[in-house]
Amino acid sequence: MIRKATFRFVFIVLLFTSVAQGVEITFRGKTDKNPLEYQPGETMTFTVECFHDGKPAKNQNLRWIRSGDDGFVERADVKYSSNEPLQIRTSINTPGFVRIQVFPLDENGALIGNEHDEYRQFNGGAGVLLDQIRGADEPADFDEFWARQKAILDLTPIRATLTPIDSGDENVLAFDVKVDCSGLTPVSGYLVMPKDADKKSLPAEVHYQGYSVLPIWLDPNQGRDKIYFDVNCHGILNGQSGEYYQKLKETFLKNYGFSPEENQDPESCYWCGMMMRAMRAVQYVKTLPEWNQKDLVASGASQGGMQCLTVAGLDSDITEARAMIPWFCDVSGAELNHRLDSWFMPQWVDGLGYFDATNHAKRIKGKVSVVAGLGDYVCPPSGEMVLFNSIKTEKRIIFRQGRTHEIDARNADEYVLEAPASISEQ
Repeated sequence: MIRKATFRFVFIVLLFTSVAQGVEITFRGKTDKNPLEYQPGETMTFTVECFHDGKPAKNQNLRWIRSGDDGFVERADVKYSSNEPLQIRTSINTPGFVRIQVFPLDENGALIGNEHDEYRQFNGGAGVLLDQIRGADEPADFDEFWARQKAILDLTPIRATLTPIDSGDENVLAFDVKVDCSGLTPVSGYLVMPKDADKKSLPAEVHYQGYSVLPIWLDPNQGRDKIYFDVNCHGILNGQSGEYYQKLKETFLKNYGFSPEENQDPESCYWCGMMMRAMRAVQYVKTLPEWNQKDLVASGASQGGMQCLTVAGLDSDITEARAMIPWFCDVSGAELNHRLDSWFMPQWVDGLGYFDATNHAKRIKGKVSVVAGLGDYVCPPSGEMVLFNSIKTEKRIIFRQGRTHEIDARNADEYVLEAPASISEQ
């Protein structure tokens, strides 16, 4: 159960959504109470104001859409007037979330942008019975599968090649690192740490990338007081030309991880290799003599959040997982539980259950902190609650009202749920 919830009662969201005919259109919205504390059937009132160049809009065509984990959809096109802010009243009876979107329309009633253009809309949400949101059953042989993968990984010794590079900070060492891993693709990343650090003196953090085919960027600031290993999710070369990454994006890594045929078999799908590299990165950092052997953080955003939660479930030495808008949570939620779907998620097949971050979360021993968006439908809030409810150790989740996957709304209020380790884990 949730021990403590802290919040602010009103949210304010200001999003730059559109520039039409030289006018900048922005929105501000609020709910009439904490959006995490509504009861089943209770009326939720969303109030949304529209502005032109920061001043109340006198005339603006809008479209609002109400959808939800209950399957109900409602929409309307309205003429907005500053004398009467848009109010949308709704409710939900089943455990889950309501989603409210407001879009600007042009003078012909056509949508400006598209439904996934997060810069051109207001996105809000609220939920009920959050502690009752649960995911599907995990694969029966989940632990056996991952024991096999660990055994396969152990067949390859931890051998690293470190190439010194200029960190730009005379007090920070930096290296382009390759670490042998099972299969043909090594771990690849940048390692930074303070110069002349004593043995067993430094905490460590392993950081993972979001969904992309991009280089990682060397950040010497991360290496001023800790070991920081920034891992490229594909094991590809660092510091190459833009053409190198673009070619990979258009060929070998095009739409990686989205093939239903590949994902049927967890042994050979793309996610398996990525998680093997994620595990090996942690194993490597633990061999560094400067690590203090007690403080080990895994972190990442989106797909990086998926990776950090996975390795935290697979390696009990990780003391904290920090996941920003974590992806791959409750992957089967739309297919099996009829929840609002992510618009960027592989088609559900049974093999994906081995990589759903909510299943790994059950096995995490360190503490977990999560940041999520009530308007994020790459990583829907229902999936983030399945994640939170799966964690048995000390945990904290911050929901930001108006946050989408790409846009962290300015001045957005935060709503916090936190709980200690469950009795069974203490």
